[in-house]
Amino acid sequence: MNPRTTGPEAGVAPSTGLPPRRRRADRVPVALLLPALLGLAFLTLPLVGLLVRAPWSSLSDQLTSTEVWDALRLSLVSATAATGVSLVLGVPLAWLLARTELPGRRLVRALVTLPLVLPPVVGGVALLLVLGRRGIVGSWLDSAFGITLPFTTTGVIVAEAFVAMPFLVISVEGALRAADPRYEEAAATLGASRLTAFRRVTLPLIAPGIGAGAVLAWARALGEFGATITFAGNFPGRTQTMPLAVYLAMERDPEAAIALSLVLLVVSVAVLVGLRERWLSTS
Repeated sequence: MNPRTTGPEAGVAPSTGLPPRRRRADRVPVALLLPALLGLAFLTLPLVGLLVRAPWSSLSDQLTSTEVWDALRLSLVSATAATGVSLVLGVPLAWLLARTELPGRRLVRALVTLPLVLPPVVGGVALLLVLGRRGIVGSWLDSAFGITLPFTTTGVIVAEAFVAMPFLVISVEGALRAADPRYEEAAATLGASRLTAFRRVTLPLIAPGIGAGAVLAWARALGEFGATITFAGNFPGRTQTMPLAVYLAMERDPEAAIALSLVLLVVSVAVLVGLRERWLSTS
């Protein structure tokens, strides 16, 4: 018998006669397959329904108004600015939680992640109580510097950063905990300061985690509604973002609301798909 026609290379286990492991692994249990398909349908069917019910014949007319483009521009600018604020403040905060023995670290982490589960409207009320013209900090900003945050474009950025930053902090903290700290220690033994080691060694190591967190924060900021309308209001051209425009259009013109929703869907998918290969790939 030719040995080349037997054994694992022939696709059959030499002694047990069992199928190769690869084929066994390809068989998905029905008990897992059915819930997985239901979950996929639950997440995709609403989007399919949006595409099916879209007013394609009048879509161009719906999207040519100045209000739509002002809302889209404001959404993109404010979401990007909120992501920038989250990067500047969130990356050092994540490093503090991951690399130091901060007293009360568990409490700090709980406070950082609280906006994830806090209703956005409650977050907007909390921002008003602190940063409003009569708020704890806002009254001082108004009297000392003449700075008013509520019901301004800056207020939109503040509200979006408040709800989006926890996504970045969680992602970056996870990346820091997964990174080997011995590289930073080696840099320190070579004379690098802690800041230099962080900038030259740690940041390149956790760059994918930072990118993933930034994408999640940007997407969350783009879709923010509750905190924005509570803290910044709904003024066209100044604080009316796309989610707010969709909400108003749903009351007076459902077809316009569907058209605006399509714009948000296209923008979100384009950004996530464009950045996935660079930042979110696990291969």
